[in-house]
Amino acid sequence: MNSHLVTGLSESGYADVNGLELYYEVHGQGKPIVLLHGSFMTIPLNWSQFIPLLAKDRKVIVAEMQGHGRTRDISREFSYEGMADDVSALLRHLEIDRADILGYSMGGGVAFQVAVRHPEQVRRLVVLSGTYAHDGWWPDVEASFATINADMLKGTPIQQQYEEFGNDPAHFPEFVEKVIGIDLKPYDWSRDVKNIQAPIFMAIGDADGVRYEHALELFRAKGGGKMGDIHGLPQSRLAILPSTTHIGLIQRTDWLIPMITDFLDSDLDAAPPTF
Repeated sequence: MNSHLVTGLSESGYADVNGLELYYEVHGQGKPIVLLHGSFMTIPLNWSQFIPLLAKDRKVIVAEMQGHGRTRDISREFSYEGMADDVSALLRHLEIDRADILGYSMGGGVAFQVAVRHPEQVRRLVVLSGTYAHDGWWPDVEASFATINADMLKGTPIQQQYEEFGNDPAHFPEFVEKVIGIDLKPYDWSRDVKNIQAPIFMAIGDADGVRYEHALELFRAKGGGKMGDIHGLPQSRLAILPSTTHIGLIQRTDWLIPMITDFLDSDLDAAPPTF
C-alpha cells in the first residue's frame, strides 16, 4: 500500500541537528504538530494509527530519536534534554516557528523538556503516559526498568524493525542498555514542568505504569481541582482512560484522537457554561 496515498507524506529525509542525522517525515498540511515516540520505538511502530487521522487537517511531523529507527546513534550521552534540543533544532530546520508537541512515554518526557527548554516553540502540549519525575511511575514499574535487556525484546517487532532499518544486530543489546539507561538515573522536573506556560493535556490509562497522583499533581498545578461550573474550565486537561494499559494507550485512537483534536482546536478563553 502506498504510504503517500494513505498518509499524505509530503516530505522525508535527514536533518543535521546537534551532530545527529535525524530522520523525519512530514505528513499532511495545516497547523503543525510534532509526534515523539516511546522508548525503543519507531515512526511506524508508534504512530501508524495516529498519522492518517491527524494528517487529515494538520501538518504532522514525526522523527526518530537518537539511536532509534533510521536515526543512527552517535557517541553522545542519551538524555531527555538532548532529545528535546534535537526536536527544537528540527523545527528550525523545517522553518516552523511554533508547533503543538505530542509525546508518548519516553516521548512524553522529551515533550516536557521541549516545553521547558524551548517554550517559545511550543503552542500546546499533549503527553500520553509520560512522566516528569522518575517516581511518576508505580514503584514496581520503576524497579523493573533495571531488569530490561535485549533478550526480553528478542523476536519482537522492536528488534525486527531495528534490523529492518539497517542497524547492526550485534549492537541491539547496547541500544537497549543505552535507551533504558535514562530511566535508571533519578530525575525530577516538577518545578519546571509546573511552570510551563503552554496548556497541557495529559492522558494515562487506568492500568498504566504512571501513578494517578503524578498526573493529578500536574493537573492541579495547571488549574485543575476546581468545579468548572463555578470557577471556569482550566486551560489544561486530564484524561484517565478505562481498561487501558501503558502499551494499550496508543491503540485507543478512537478515544484519543477526538480528545486531542478538541484540545488543540479549542478556544481556551471561552467562558464556562451558565445556567
